[in-house]
Amino acid sequence: MTTFPAPTIRSAAPADEARWKELFRAYREFYRLEPSEEVVSRVWSWITDPDHEVQSLVAEVDGRIVAIADFRRFARPSTGSTGIWLDDLFTDPEGRGSGAGRALISRLQIIAAEEGLSVVRWITASDNEQAQLLYEKVAARTNWVTYDAKPEEG
Repeated sequence: MTTFPAPTIRSAAPADEARWKELFRAYREFYRLEPSEEVVSRVWSWITDPDHEVQSLVAEVDGRIVAIADFRRFARPSTGSTGIWLDDLFTDPEGRGSGAGRALISRLQIIAAEEGLSVVRWITASDNEQAQLLYEKVAARTNWVTYDAKPEEG
């Protein structure tokens, strides 16, 4: 097994654009999403817009970004609180085992605690067993089932 130095976690910066886009494309490919440079560029524009809700953290090992975590805050009416929603978490296959995913989740938990938020929440595909090995160690699996409905004109 490869030994990695501890990852450094920081907010994504404009200079990270090329590497973030590379990892985001790989994330989308992993989930079999249709390739779209329009989507990639749109999401990057959200991340670099200080007025947009979407933010991104990166994990660096030896000065190279090996993982990204895109997130936003969300209202939780049922509890009268706010949480952090982790939309995208992706580690470069070469960086897996570096602790980057765990470190990114940990940093989100710290942000949530500092801001008095109630939860850090995310979903993953039911067949993403490799990621679930980590998730089972750092979070509690919920019993919620997710549904997607297409918009319809009224």
